[in-house]
Order: sequence, then C-alpha cells, then structure tokens
Amino acid sequence: MARVTTFNLRTLKLRSGEQFRDAREIRLEPLELGGQRYMPVPETVPAELGITRASTGTVFELGFRVRLHGPCFRCLDDAVLDLPISAREYQATAPEEDEELRTPYLENDRLDLSAWARDALVLELPDKILCRSDCAGLCPVCGKDLNAEPHEHDEYESDPRWSALAELRDRL
Repeated sequence: MARVTTFNLRTLKLRSGEQFRDAREIRLEPLELGGQRYMPVPETVPAELGITRASTGTVFELGFRVRLHGPCFRCLDDAVLDLPISAREYQATAPEEDEELRTPYLENDRLDLSAWARDALVLELPDKILCRSDCAGLCPVCGKDLNAEPHEHDEYESDPRWSALAELRDRL
C-alpha cells in the first residue's frame, strides 16, 4: 500500500476571507507513461499549501518543484525534467450535483495532497520527454543511437511481407 500525504481540514477554523498557508512535505509516487517508469527524485518534495475560505466555498493552492528521471521517448537514454508545479482546486460549500464545484481530492475533510500533486505533475508534462531538445533518436533500420553515431543507410530494405502491396502500388 502506498504512503500518501494528506491534510486534515478539521484542524482549520477559517472564516470567509481568511487564508491559511503552510509548508508541507509531499510524497510522490513513480509515474508510468507509455510503458516506461519515471521517478521523482527525491520522492518527498517540499510544497507550499494555501487554503482560502470564500463565501461560497474553499480555494486550495499547491506549489512545488519536482525533478523527474526516466527514459527519453526517442533514444531511451536517461532524461531529466525539472518542473515547477502550481495547481489550484475549488470546493463549493454546497456543491450538490455539480461536479465542477467539487474537488476529487477532498474526502471526509481530508485533502489528498499526494494524488493532487501527481495529477498536477502529469498535467505539466511535455508531450514527449526527451534527453535533449534535438535528440535524433534510434535508427529505424539498425537500432543504433543516432545521437552517438549519426549515419544513414544507402538502401532501405523493406519487409518482404509488404511485397504484395508494393506490386499492387506499382501496377496502379
């Protein structure tokens, strides 16, 4: 079972317009993306938690920096991302059936900081995690790292299973 970081809202007694700010340590779990594992280093990060009571509900703010280690999408070499994370959630005093007025991270007056931090981190990730912006990737023919050994193949040998389609293309 994963250890999660939570915050008990019952310890706060805020009136409308009042704000609570505190530094917290949040435990982050490794992420699985595209079948690859990305590790936050360190797994516990310092974060700034802000809670503001409004007349219609409560605004939650979370900010932290994270360093994520894992494989590059193109060449599978080590990639490191340093990301600043800033997230905000809202919980209405009486949300009734409107889900947009309810945060999924609050249950029984306990704010799940770990799940919120994980989701905020995932939303800040780039489309592709690369070791460097100009990563050339792996050669599609021989599989060598094009960053270490840039090369081209004179003739591209196609898969013989596609020969029937190639013949059909040539006839058209």
